[in-house]
Amino acid sequence: MQPASDSETDALLANQSFLAETHQVENQPSPLESYNLFLSDVALKQAITAHQASWAEDDLSRFGALCGSTEFIEWGFQANENEPVLYTHDRQGHRIDEVRFHPAYHQLMKVSMREGLHASHWLTQKPGAHVARAAKNFMMTQIEAGHGCPITMTSAAIPTLKHAPHLFEEWAPKVLHNHYDPRNVCYRLKESVTIGMAMTEKQGGSDVRTNSTQAFPSSRYSHDNAYELVGHKYFVSAPMCDAFLMLARTASGISCFLVPRWRPDGTKNPLQIQRLKNKMGNISNASSEIELRGALGWLVGQEGHGISTIIEMVAMTRFDCMIGSSSLMRQAVAQITHHCRQRVAFGKVLIQQPLMQNVLADLILESEAATALSFRLARALDNKEFNTMEKQLVRIGTAIGKYWICKRAPGHVYEAMECIGGSGVMEDCIMPRLFRESPINTIWEGSGNVQCLDMLRAIQRNPDSLTALISEIQKAAHADPRINKTLDILRKDLADHANIEFNARSIVEKMALLLQASSLFQYGDTAVAESFCRARLGTDHKGWVYGTLPDGIDCEALIKRAQPMQ
Repeated sequence: MQPASDSETDALLANQSFLAETHQVENQPSPLESYNLFLSDVALKQAITAHQASWAEDDLSRFGALCGSTEFIEWGFQANENEPVLYTHDRQGHRIDEVRFHPAYHQLMKVSMREGLHASHWLTQKPGAHVARAAKNFMMTQIEAGHGCPITMTSAAIPTLKHAPHLFEEWAPKVLHNHYDPRNVCYRLKESVTIGMAMTEKQGGSDVRTNSTQAFPSSRYSHDNAYELVGHKYFVSAPMCDAFLMLARTASGISCFLVPRWRPDGTKNPLQIQRLKNKMGNISNASSEIELRGALGWLVGQEGHGISTIIEMVAMTRFDCMIGSSSLMRQAVAQITHHCRQRVAFGKVLIQQPLMQNVLADLILESEAATALSFRLARALDNKEFNTMEKQLVRIGTAIGKYWICKRAPGHVYEAMECIGGSGVMEDCIMPRLFRESPINTIWEGSGNVQCLDMLRAIQRNPDSLTALISEIQKAAHADPRINKTLDILRKDLADHANIEFNARSIVEKMALLLQASSLFQYGDTAVAESFCRARLGTDHKGWVYGTLPDGIDCEALIKRAQPMQ
């Protein structure tokens, strides 16, 4: 038998190589990365301009490019793929109560504090400071939400600390510092600190008036406002914060305290972590159960008035829940519009198919409305110190917005996953993380029912808050007849005192939709606002399943407006 010639051998090898190539990768959209989250978001840019923060545009553009970088996006994945781990003791047996995180988490924390997400709105003395800070938070949360928990609580602690001038003088400079120091050491050894919050107990949940943790005046510390706390807290997020604002019961009732992880003398405060929570979402952020075994705490505000003392902190964290859920919606919209303009199905790009256009445009309307309301309330936060109506709008609007925007997020993210299809539920895609994150904000800082009851409490105790709400809605009433019609229905609902609590959810829904419509008309795009009113307030409204927009809405224009640019 004659050996094969070189040409025959080459042909055989080429044939085998061909057989090994089973398929080519095609019709797979590229990852959404290396893009600018600020420049790609028309609605966000309009909000910045409308709400007196144009001075921050260059900085926001710089930050938007950072957030959209491949490196930042990868940090988000790494921080969630590597969960925090609790070490209660060191190897010699000393109690340390230390939670250790993946380096990516620390990188995210470092950037967020450097960029002032925890403090810039308190330090910047110009209009739009809250708006500019909210914009950074909005972009950063799209990349990774979990590390935002200690950032939010640190930000929100400032108003409450002001109730104790001596504590504010010592702690505020460290709270407002933009350096991130994760060391498990006494706060006096640090230039910067983070502040957490601990209110929830097993028996009460949101009903903090049932808290059983006790606080006793301390005989071991010379300061008049030093107490020792004994009890438990069932849900403490970010347990590596340097101190916590928490509620405990004194002889005068529920009071507010600042409890450090380490005592001023450098010894370990007996605030002991029992275990980390096994959460479905918010994975990068540690949440815990703790026992207080005579932990040192300083009274903040008036004894017996702890709930009213800490309420401003709660209001600020609820506002960040709104921003967070709006952020999740925006990231979902960015992902699906990016995917659908590249993916072909049944011979046509998805973004060109009428039914998909209906779904995409409906999701975009929801996202834009959430963004518009969130940034309207950011503006109110800027103005509330010198404008009574704005202060009242913050009081009632935060409860309304927190309820509605956070409530809408899970369904929104789920529908976005369906736009992508099977690839949208794979863990190497960001969508499952967005989905797991989406119920968090609606439950944390007071669930939906708590927000509705808070709205009722606001209008009953302070009728001016309802006046501010109606006034804000009426500013856009001339723009679309559906606003006045829905407002008339709302007034009838509010007049039915016998059933007002039973109907509170439907009442808050109408309030939220009207506020969103008003915000879109006043500060957003008129075409978007008109489409929103048709889709959410009019007789054309067909239900809350996405993709049921009425005829005549310019879906292509909405989609083009929302697409991220790479």
